[in-house]
Amino acid sequence: MTTVEIAMMVAFVSALGFSGWKLYAFMPNKPLEDDDTNHISTQKLKNMMYDVIGDGTLDEEGILKQMKEHPKFDHEHFWRFNQNRLKQLLNSHFIENPHHESIEHIHEHLNSASK
Repeated sequence: MTTVEIAMMVAFVSALGFSGWKLYAFMPNKPLEDDDTNHISTQKLKNMMYDVIGDGTLDEEGILKQMKEHPKFDHEHFWRFNQNRLKQLLNSHFIENPHHESIEHIHEHLNSASK
């Protein structure tokens, strides 16, 4: 190897190392404070959803509106909450509970469990 080849190899390895370090610096290393997709936040949203459905709201738009007005709803933490997130919560519930086929089934189950 000549001096030029060694210099080019050192420059390449240095540039590769610097690029890796810059990528690492931009990667998120800790969870965000307002992350509403973690397990605890998802469970809080599901509990609010169950409260609203248990009160008799059976359409998605009504559930969304009632959840945003729920006393336990933290507007700063759940600022991204929208109809798509509600659909994800409902789909998650339906996957966990395959015997529930609709929001009405959830409502019936919640009312029968509370009696």
